[in-house]
Amino acid sequence: MNGYFPSIYASPIPTQYRMTLTVGEHSARHIRRIARMHLENWELQHLTDTVELALTELIANVIRHVPDSRCTLLLLKQQTGVRAEVTDAYGQLLPAPAKLDRESERGRGLLLLDALVDRWGVSPTAAGGKAVWFECTNSLIQGSNPL
Repeated sequence: MNGYFPSIYASPIPTQYRMTLTVGEHSARHIRRIARMHLENWELQHLTDTVELALTELIANVIRHVPDSRCTLLLLKQQTGVRAEVTDAYGQLLPAPAKLDRESERGRGLLLLDALVDRWGVSPTAAGGKAVWFECTNSLIQGSNPL
């Protein structure tokens, strides 16, 4: 009888993770690792690639557009998948994705986000900043047609 028996005193796996930080050149890599760990704990590994890429785009926007590069990351397990939010104190709301010049090297992040996730948006915060959020659900996995 060498099986693993979890302690009855062990706390349940948390369903959310929040971190406030100043982002820089290597932050996206660390945030992807954190997201991967939580998605694995929540048994949502199938969403990892999408969540990592979408978070990388949101963090890049903070680095590029938020003067002090400070933000708060929230990962929230939901019944149907996961929600992620990146909140900052910079009140300028991002525009909706628009058509861009094919030769442009920037400005594709929100187009990419729109193509990747099930839902996303920008919401003003009470403190005068904004929260850019997205949701990835299990709907593609559950509703997929086998080949």
